This record gives sequence, C-alpha cells and structure tokens, in this order.
Amino acid sequence: MARMPEIDRSKCNGCGLCVEVCSCKVLMLVGSMVEINEKVECRRCTRWCTMCEMVCPTGAIQCPFDVIIEE
Repeated sequence: MARMPEIDRSKCNGCGLCVEVCSCKVLMLVGSMVEINEKVECRRCTRWCTMCEMVCPTGAIQCPFDVIIEE
C-alpha cells in the first residue's frame, strides 16, 4: 500500500497550494488546515509525484518516499 504525505500542522498555513497540485486527491483543505483525505473512495498517494512537497511554501509537507528516476 502506498504511503501518504506527512503534514506538520505547526508549519501549515492553509494556503491550499498542495491541494491544487495533488492529482491523486489525497489532500484536502478543511477550514484553514490541510488534511489527508481518508474517504473510502480515496486511492491513496499512487503517483508519488512529490508535487505537494515541492510547492509547500512553509515546508509543512514531507513525502515518506524518494522518487528515483532510472534511465
């Protein structure tokens, strides 16, 4: 099973940039805080793109996996 991004709530400012770039719909904005989508239809983080981690201006999101591109 794919692992989920980890959110440091003390750093999240609720800007929603990570939600906008999440193609798997794993992240959602609830009030002013990003949350992990735990609904039944959620297929978890399946694309391992790390875009949420890259766009977070406060460093609140970390992906617990590395993306390795092999040629």
